[in-house]
Parts: sequence; structure tokens; C-alpha cells
Amino acid sequence: MTSWQSRSLKAYYRLDRLLHPPKAELDVDRERAWLEATLARYGPKVELKRSTVQAGGVPAEWVVPPGAHADRVVLYLHGGAYCLGSLDAYRTFAASVANAVQARALLVDYRLAPEHRFPAALQDAQTAYAWLLDQGIAPEQVALAGDSAGGGLVLALMVSLRDAGEPLPAAGVCLSPWTDLAMSGRSWTTNVRRELVISPAILRQMDQAYLGNADPRTPLASPLYADLAGLPPLLVQVGGDEGLLSDGEEVALRARAAGVDVELEVWPGMWHVWQLTSRFVPEGRQAIERIGAFLQPRLSGAA
Repeated sequence: MTSWQSRSLKAYYRLDRLLHPPKAELDVDRERAWLEATLARYGPKVELKRSTVQAGGVPAEWVVPPGAHADRVVLYLHGGAYCLGSLDAYRTFAASVANAVQARALLVDYRLAPEHRFPAALQDAQTAYAWLLDQGIAPEQVALAGDSAGGGLVLALMVSLRDAGEPLPAAGVCLSPWTDLAMSGRSWTTNVRRELVISPAILRQMDQAYLGNADPRTPLASPLYADLAGLPPLLVQVGGDEGLLSDGEEVALRARAAGVDVELEVWPGMWHVWQLTSRFVPEGRQAIERIGAFLQPRLSGAA
């Protein structure tokens, strides 16, 4: 049974959706402001040190919680449908993940659509990862993590590294990952009344803003359609009530069929990237603890 905190927050989401139905047309500036305000309200409060860097020319930020191991790094790729998100919005969440792993986090401020279309976000992730290794961090001491679009980007980055013959990170964590930009998953139908965070109509417009003329089934945009063989161990967490449930389930099943070590966690009653509300919702804190339990042995064992 879900917590009373999560039930209360879902009731709030339902009321907010009733009073403020999603707009029919995408207004990127409005959506960006909404995400910034939402994460400021619900985001975890974590003690941290931070410093901005240019990761090979890509704006990024080191986020360091107390007790972090200097040689253990989580490269974090934020969500936002490739159109939203920033260092300010995701700093404390990246810190909460890093704290669970006892690692530093490198939070990447990759270029956003519609100003920068596919594959700009992937190129920035590739550059940041290469820069990280150039700093003397061994790939075995790096984990990739991301939520929503960032979760899909984690997989796309791994696939691109494998195809290029580059060293792969130790593991990857995908939170409510968006892996199918064709939006063909069955849960867009089965969970249509349960999805409380994402407007499918707005997401499709963000999809087009990012893809431009690219095929939505392009593997490096939609890693559900990629060859996933040879990828590092993966943890996939997805909410049972979200429209992207199928994206997480199907990519985990395909990765497992390709021989990848995959842990798939479907959290009943949870919404899209519920981990972001860990300040109030115990299931969010529990999910972050699971991330720590998954990544710590895979990073500490390589030291």
C-alpha cells in the first residue's frame, strides 16, 4: 500500500490538473518556468558543495555531498523531455542521488530543444563523459544516471560509447526513462487516467521540437530500438501509474534478452519520476536508497 504522503500528493496533482488543464499548444518558456518552480518546491534538501566547470566546453557542475569518495562519480543527465531542465532545477536531486552512492555527481547542462535539436543533447553527454575520463577518473568508477529524457540519454550514451569502442562506465540508472520517442507504448493507453504529471499532447510537441526531421525510432534518440548487447549493469525504476511505464519495462526486457544484467523495479501507485518528491514522499526516499544499494558495490568494487 502506498504511503499517505503519496496519496495526498496524487490528490493534489488531480486537483491541479482539474483546475489547470494542460494547454493545447507548447509554450517552452512557460513549461521551463513550471519545472523550475515545481522542483524548487518538492526537491530534497541535501547539504552539498558545488562548483561550476566547463566539461570539454559543456557547462556542468560538480555536486559533492558530505562523505563523498573523490574517485567515485555519478554523471547525472537531467530530465525535461529534452526541452526543459537546468543545473538550478536538478542540483539538489543530483546531490541526493550522489549522497546515496557516497559519490560526487557531475550534473551536465546539455543543450536543449527547440534551440538545439537531436543529437545535440547526446553530443554534450558524450563530451562530458570524455572530459570526465580525461580528469583521471577511471570508467570503472563512473556511473551514469538520469530521469525521464535523461534516463533515455543514459542508454543512448552507453550505446554510442560501445559502438565507438570507448570505455564503458560501471553501471547505469534510469528513472522513469523515456526510451520510445514514437510514443507507441501500451501504457499511454492503459494508464491514460492515472498519468498525473505528463500531458501526452505536450510531450509529443516536445518530441517534435527535439527530433526535428529525425525518425522517432532512431536508436540514439529512442534507445528502445537500439541493440543493447554489451551494456553495463542497469537499474530501471518506473512508476506503475505513469504513461512511460512501458518505456521502462520494455527497454529493461530487451536489455535482459540481449544479455545485460538488469534490475527492473516497477513501483505500484507511483507517478512519473516520483523520486523527485523525496522531500515529502517516503517512496521517493526508498527509491533513492535503492539506487545507492545498486551502485555502491559496483563502484567501490572497482576501486
